[in-house]
Amino acid sequence: MADLESFFAPDGACARVLPGWRARPQQLAMAQAVAKTLAAHGVLLAEAGTGTGKTLAYLVPALLSGGKVIISTGTKALQDQLFHRDLPAARRALKSPVKVALLKGRANYVCHHHLQRNLADGRFTQRDDAAWLRRIARFAETSTSGDRAEAEGIPEDANAWHYAVSSRENCLGSECEHFRDCFVMAARKKALDAEVVVVNHHLFFADLWLKDEGVAELLPACNTIILDEAHQLADTAAQFFGETFSTGQVLDLAGDTKRQAAVKAGDFPALRRAAEDLTKAARDLRLAFPQNPVKATATELGRYDKWPDALEVLGKSLDETTKLLETQAERDADLKNCFERAQVLQATLAGWQRADDPATPRVHWLETTLSSLLLHATPLSVGALFGARLGERAQAWILTSATLAVDGDFTHLKARLGIEDAETLCVDSPFDYPRQGVLYVPQGLPAPNTAEFTEAVVQAALPVLEISRGRAFILFTSLRALEKARALLADAFAARGWEYPLLVQGEAPKNELLARFQQAGNAVLLGSQSFWEGVDVPGDALSVVVIDKLPFQPPDDPVVAARIAQAEKNGGKPFMDYQLPHAAITLKQGAGRLIRSETDRGVLMICDTRLADRPYGRLLLNALPAMTRTRKLEVVKRFFAAERSVVARAATPAGSG
Repeated sequence: MADLESFFAPDGACARVLPGWRARPQQLAMAQAVAKTLAAHGVLLAEAGTGTGKTLAYLVPALLSGGKVIISTGTKALQDQLFHRDLPAARRALKSPVKVALLKGRANYVCHHHLQRNLADGRFTQRDDAAWLRRIARFAETSTSGDRAEAEGIPEDANAWHYAVSSRENCLGSECEHFRDCFVMAARKKALDAEVVVVNHHLFFADLWLKDEGVAELLPACNTIILDEAHQLADTAAQFFGETFSTGQVLDLAGDTKRQAAVKAGDFPALRRAAEDLTKAARDLRLAFPQNPVKATATELGRYDKWPDALEVLGKSLDETTKLLETQAERDADLKNCFERAQVLQATLAGWQRADDPATPRVHWLETTLSSLLLHATPLSVGALFGARLGERAQAWILTSATLAVDGDFTHLKARLGIEDAETLCVDSPFDYPRQGVLYVPQGLPAPNTAEFTEAVVQAALPVLEISRGRAFILFTSLRALEKARALLADAFAARGWEYPLLVQGEAPKNELLARFQQAGNAVLLGSQSFWEGVDVPGDALSVVVIDKLPFQPPDDPVVAARIAQAEKNGGKPFMDYQLPHAAITLKQGAGRLIRSETDRGVLMICDTRLADRPYGRLLLNALPAMTRTRKLEVVKRFFAAERSVVARAATPAGSG
C-alpha cells in the first residue's frame, strides 16, 4: 500500500513521468482496493467515475504484483488504446520491463491461405474488392503482425477483408500449408510468452466457452484477470453461452463447397449439385419471411406459414451435403474443413430445435436481416455459467467500469453475473459537475410513445443548438427515430441558414465520423446505441448531449420478454429488479459522453419527462452526475453566456430553476 501511495503522490512517479497527470484520491483508493484483491485472489467490482483514471489504477498494482495478467476491454478500439497508450504509460512510470502482447480474434489477422485462394479465384461481390485485396496482399508481404488495424490506407470495414481473413469455421489449423507463417499463430505464441496480454470481451468469451481463439491456453497460468467496461459482460456472455444458426453461415459453407468441389473433386459432380441445392434452400428460408426485419420467439412464429416447410427442406439439404462431403473429406484439407463446418451447423440446428434442460433455460427466437435469417438460443441467465468460471481457479478477478452500480448498489450486476460474494467499491468522479454541467429536462413534451414525440424532441433541441452553436451529440434509442430526426433537422438547418455539419451514424465508419466531428468544431452528430458508450470527445467540440428517451429495453424484444416472464414466474419484480437498473446504467453511459475532463463544460438535455414525472425518475436522476438541474431554457442560455464571457461560476446553484 505504501508503494502505491508514493507512486500516486503529487510528486510521485506518475507526476514525474506522465505529462498532465494530476493526483486524485479516487485513483489511489481504487488502486489500493485492486492491490488488496490481487493479494487475496478475490473478486472486486469497482465503479470508477469518469476522470478517476481507473486504467492506471488497475494497471499499476497488477504490474507490481507480478505473475501473468489478462486484461479484457469492451471493444477493439479500447483494446488498441489500452495497449498502445495506457500500458506503455504505466510501464514507463514503473520502469517495468514486463513483456506485453496484444491478442485479437482471428478475423483481425490476414490469412495467407484465404488471401491467396481468393486472389486466384477472382470471384468478388463488389467492384473494388480485387483492387483492395491486392493492396492487402502487399501489406501482408511486409507486415510482422498481419493486424488489419495496421494496414494504412485500407479501410477496416472494406468488404475485401472478407476474402483475406479466416474464421473459426474455415481455418484449416495445422493442416494449412501456411501454418508456420500464420499471423494468428504468431500472435498466440507472443501472448503465451508475455506477462501482460490485452484482449477484448468477444475474444475472451469465445475462448472461455468455445476454447477457440487462444485465450484458453493462457488462463491456466494466469494470476489476474481484469475485465474493463464490465457493464457489457452479461450481454456479451449471453451471446457466447448461447447458440446461433444463420443462413449466412449456410451460404458461406455452400459457396466454399462449390468452389472446392470444382477444383478438388471435379470427378464428383453430386457434391456441387448438393451445394447449389443448399444455397437455394438457405435463400428460400429467408424468403419465407417478409422483407422487413422480424424478431419473434419460436412460439410466436405460427403466423408465418411457409417457414416450417422451408426449414425442413434446408435441414434435409444440409444433411445431404454433409453426407457427400464426408465421402470427399480425405481428398483435401479444404474439403475436410467444409465437412467439419457442415457437422457443426447440423448440431447447432438440432440444438435449436431440441427442448432445453430445465436447469439452464434458454429462449429460442428468430430474427431476420435484409439477407439472412438467424435462429438464436439465448440463456435467460448467464449467472450460473459465468459465476462457475470465476470459481474454477484461485485467480484474482477485477471487474470495472464507470457504470456498474445503481445509486451505489451492485445488486443488479451481481445477480446477472452470478458473483454474490464479490467485494465492491464506488469511487466518485473528481469533476466538479455542478459547475461544469447543466441537466436540462424540457417541460411540455409529449409522452415518448406518441407519434409526435420525435418532432417535439427536435423542436425542443433547436433552441439549445442555436445557443451552443452546434457542438452536439443527439442520441436516440431507436434507428427509426434517428432517421426521422435527421430529415427534420436537415430541413430546420436549411430554413435557418445554419451551417452546422450534420453527421449521421452509418454514413461513415464510427472513427471517421468522430474525427470529422472534432475537426469541424460546430457539428451535430446523430447516433444510436453505438455512440452511447466508448466515445471520448474532450474539449469544446462537444458541449451538448441530447438524449431522446430513457433507454428502457423494448419489452417486445424476445429475450427481454422471456426474462421478464421468467422473473414474474419466480415471484420477482422485473421492472424494479431488471428493467429499471439496466436503464439507469445505460442512461449513465450516455450521459458520460459529455464531461470528459476537468475543463469540459456542457449541457445534458434529456427529453423524456418521465425522468421528472414518474416516481422511479428519482432513482434514474440519482444515477446521473450531480449537475445543476433545471427545466428552464433560460438557465441553459445563462450557462453558455457564462462560457463565452469566461465567468467562473456557470449557470445557477443546484436546485434552482
